Amino acid sequence: MHRVLADLTARLRAAGCVFAEEEAALLTRAAAASGVSVDELAERRIAGAPLEHVLGWVEFDGLRIGVEPGVFVPRQRTVLLVETAVALAADRADPVRAVDLCCGCGALGLAFAVRMRALGREVELVAADVDETAVRCARANLAGHGTVVGGDLFAALPESLRGRIDILLANVPYVPTDAIADMPSEAREHEPHVALDGGPDGLTVLRRVADAAPAWLAPGGAALCETSRDQAAEAVAAFTERGLPARRVDSEELFATAVVGRR
Repeated sequence: MHRVLADLTARLRAAGCVFAEEEAALLTRAAAASGVSVDELAERRIAGAPLEHVLGWVEFDGLRIGVEPGVFVPRQRTVLLVETAVALAADRADPVRAVDLCCGCGALGLAFAVRMRALGREVELVAADVDETAVRCARANLAGHGTVVGGDLFAALPESLRGRIDILLANVPYVPTDAIADMPSEAREHEPHVALDGGPDGLTVLRRVADAAPAWLAPGGAALCETSRDQAAEAVAAFTERGLPARRVDSEELFATAVVGRR
């Protein structure tokens, strides 16, 4: 086994995998659990598929969350949205009505619900995405935790939520269109562009969320979006100008920035 791991590590390192030793161990365990040969998994990884797509899962906020090829892989920095949302929900009455918009595999909504329930809180969760693969993946991950619907932003949500959302998690795409070409090939070639492309300046989808959010949030409810540090000031302005006074939240540890607008 040691020889197999050493050989696999060498192959992955030659392919440019920075954490080749750790990846070799993960791929070996995944092969043993799935019955798929380690060579087949390794070839997919060496060909450029994201490790998470090859393994079939990603660890996010201490949870193992299923991801399948063609689904956006949640980044660790996005835990900042979960942490901020839990803090904001402290003064909301049960059940806390939460929406995970642009949900992808449902990682944000699931992490929020798990954290809240660990605190003894009730959560009513709805997750939504425009991508069919993401919806299917999120339904598997959120089974028993919430409802997943398909559609474009707020158009996907049940009308009964209008004016009643306490926490709106919206990890919108915020990469400027022209900058997608500079992203790692794992993202460019294996994740849906709809989950990456934020329009000319990266804030097109965020502005659409800011436009509609005031009508969907409950009084005192909050909308949370991840953004880049360079975009944060304009993102704050987008929410504030639409009637949701906003602030930025930064985490040096996660190297993450978020914007919170509150009704």
